[in-house]
Amino acid sequence: MWTYDSVEYVTVAGEAWLASASEYPRSMRALWEARPWAATVLPCGRVFDVINMPGLFGRRVLDELWSTGPGCGPVATFRGRILVFAEPGTAARLRPLLVWEEWARDVPPLLCHGQGDAITVPPLQRPLDAPEGQGRWIVAPDGREPWLPGSSTLLWACVRAARDLPREEAPGRPESTAGVDAVPAHR
Repeated sequence: MWTYDSVEYVTVAGEAWLASASEYPRSMRALWEARPWAATVLPCGRVFDVINMPGLFGRRVLDELWSTGPGCGPVATFRGRILVFAEPGTAARLRPLLVWEEWARDVPPLLCHGQGDAITVPPLQRPLDAPEGQGRWIVAPDGREPWLPGSSTLLWACVRAARDLPREEAPGRPESTAGVDAVPAHR
């Protein structure tokens, strides 16, 4: 469903993958055919989970995934937050891993959407003059089986991204030590 009027778009194979998350894939594809510029809601847990991160931190995690890791699969932005599409089951496994004492104070709160949750998916196509309100794809789905990061891949990307945060930006830091950096973090 590509047109010259769009800047970013989801491929036909990526559209099929997204539609497969719906209980009614053919109806979803019919909706997208009629309204390719409309955001839609899809359930999580069967085809993908979504890890929802604050914007700046999410961009740091994406940088980590691309620079030191395997890259990433589909990623979107919605209302200033980064939505990383992950393997089904990642949301349930990542939550307990992130609350371990040694990491909990450094990683900002993440929203983990899994079984029983639903997320707003950006439009399949985005016109040149579209407002950012509906969100957009940073990495659009381009295949019927895109690679999706699992909980361990995302955990380590989050930990590395949190270590790179300036001390005053890191969550849970007392204000009295915000500007003090006694021991540099090692990678």
